[in-house]
Amino acid sequence: MLLFCLPYAGGSEDIYFNWTKYLNPSIKLCPISLKGRGKRFYEEFYESLDEAIDDIFDNIKNKLYEDDYAIYGHSMGSLLAYELYYKIKENGLKEPRHIFFSGYGAPNIKEMNDDIYTLPNNEFIAKIIELGGTPKEVSENKELLEIFIPILRSDFKLLNNYIYTHRNDKIECNVSILNGKEDDITINEIVNWKLLTSAEFNIYNFDGNHFFINDNIENIVKIINNTLLKK
Repeated sequence: MLLFCLPYAGGSEDIYFNWTKYLNPSIKLCPISLKGRGKRFYEEFYESLDEAIDDIFDNIKNKLYEDDYAIYGHSMGSLLAYELYYKIKENGLKEPRHIFFSGYGAPNIKEMNDDIYTLPNNEFIAKIIELGGTPKEVSENKELLEIFIPILRSDFKLLNNYIYTHRNDKIECNVSILNGKEDDITINEIVNWKLLTSAEFNIYNFDGNHFFINDNIENIVKIINNTLLKK
């Protein structure tokens, strides 16, 4: 079983590396590298979310012929996971056994109308901290800021310019929604994921804010293990 993991805005594949110590040995962690960060730091940023989806699909499509697989995405990664599912389906490839949507409201009602990626640096950083878009410690380190501001601007540009497309065919695999109790995502945004799915649907709430993913690794991975290994 493969577990493809997609990062949050400003994040890279390495945010998932600590998961290996808790994952069942039968589940292979496959963190997905995005342009402009991590090992792809020197590649140009995506111009649109569609371009990101095409790139992700091209990088994983050959693996979809091998084992069963699942997808986990946090925040921006959830939106990428949602659109990736339909890219896979449109190309007639094997669909995931399960998708974990983490830290993100259902895209059919979640909107980001402010072009915050165009703000001056100080206002931009203040805004994404307010939105829960990046760890506060990043804003307090000048060297980190110089690295992360371009990445974050690019990612928020993708999110702000995303236009939801209604599809009659719902997600057919089982779905789990993971949420931080102190996040500002509304209950309505969470439960609306159910309208986009046609199979088993579960919601898990964790202590913490938007970045509950960093403080609940063992518990999150336990849910993943139990979900993917149950008969």
